[in-house]
Amino acid sequence: MGGGAAQATGAAVRLGVTSGMVIQELGWDNDTDDELRVAIEDTIDADMVDGDYGNVVDAIILWWRADDGDLVDALVDALTDLVGGGAIWLLTPKVGRPGSVDAADIAEAAPIAGLSQTTTAAVSKDWQATRLVTPKTPA
Repeated sequence: MGGGAAQATGAAVRLGVTSGMVIQELGWDNDTDDELRVAIEDTIDADMVDGDYGNVVDAIILWWRADDGDLVDALVDALTDLVGGGAIWLLTPKVGRPGSVDAADIAEAAPIAGLSQTTTAAVSKDWQATRLVTPKTPA
């Protein structure tokens, strides 16, 4: 396993991905990190599903760039298939990379979409991931 593949596997683990999970991938394009994608699929021991899956998923990988449109709309749409307690991992280009998204934009969009931002982690050379979850409601 090369350094990049080992790093990608570590990133998949940091995303909380485990074997048997159903992961939906949205926003894929030719600039996404293929090593990370393969590491996620290897970890869940399956292919990620796309937006046409039509069933609930355990987590969502949403690749997002500054010029992709309205982030709030994308997050609300992504929530459609997410199982309760699941997370959306918003993957954005790192600062200084083409298409990078200002952290303030994410912080502003998440609560409008009904989400809380929990953690941010570097997951590859060019991409960082922000974990977004639905806030726990008081019992």
